[in-house]
Amino acid sequence: MRDVAVTEGDKVAAQMRLGISVDGYGIGDLVDEMSAASTDEIEELLGVYDASYRVVEDLQVGGVRRDSLVKAARIEAGLRRFLRAGNYGAFTDTFQDLHGLPQLPGIAVQRLMADGYGFGAEGDWKTAALLRIIKEITRGATGGTSFIEDYTYDLTPGNEQVLGSHMLEVCPSIADEQPSCEIHPLGIGDRDDPVRLVFDATPGRAVLLSMLDLGDRFRLVANDIEIVAVEEKLPRLPVARALWRPLPDYFTATEAWLTAGGPHHSVLSSAVDSEAVTDLATIAGIELVRVDADTTLQGLLNELRWNDGYYAREAR
Repeated sequence: MRDVAVTEGDKVAAQMRLGISVDGYGIGDLVDEMSAASTDEIEELLGVYDASYRVVEDLQVGGVRRDSLVKAARIEAGLRRFLRAGNYGAFTDTFQDLHGLPQLPGIAVQRLMADGYGFGAEGDWKTAALLRIIKEITRGATGGTSFIEDYTYDLTPGNEQVLGSHMLEVCPSIADEQPSCEIHPLGIGDRDDPVRLVFDATPGRAVLLSMLDLGDRFRLVANDIEIVAVEEKLPRLPVARALWRPLPDYFTATEAWLTAGGPHHSVLSSAVDSEAVTDLATIAGIELVRVDADTTLQGLLNELRWNDGYYAREAR
């Protein structure tokens, strides 16, 4: 995605500090893998879709839009072939470079995340890498982990909440129920309507994580949150979503997140705990800023000032 500097960063420093390498390919390389996918591969995926999700009538066998599901399956098959061939654990995409793709990857990205791949939208490789790391840390644990971003807010006094989502790509590992496989219009991307899985996130304790590049160091920002049930139907938001209350409260958490430089993309996990997050930051040698039930804005400001002094000394 053009003009979104927040999704960029120092890839060389990331390789030195975190051991990750970031490669770039033209979209034609993926299209070649999609074209090479066999009919058997596509049929196998369609069978998984039909058995695993509540497929809307239009996308069912004989439905008027079944071909859109076939195209979505071909995208998934191509992505899997591409990632396996390169031995990649995470990937990004963009809605401004889609030549040769019939629709934006929706269900394909969601299912790859569910299988443990990292993902970041709009070229956000830092979030893709962080998501992959958290997936590995929590392999076999109860709960789920997904790419997400703040979508909108409920500012009812005394009950302020955040509705997190993305235009297509939220991992079904956090789903509270069997996801619905649906197709809806999408103005972004200038392609056919994309297929996606629609669901609400499972209520309960979770953590919101983001990683940013400060130039002289990487910072991991973590906010403890409580996912709550979605009580209202959301017909104008036909995508997967999570509704949560940030700790210690909406206003403190929001100001603390922004003050710490927290970006708009994040990783939501109900499978990782604060001890594991602290261990990750310690092992990787990166700064950790936690926003939790005990956070105060003055305390956070003091912590950030102390951290600046500490890392400036370390740089010497």
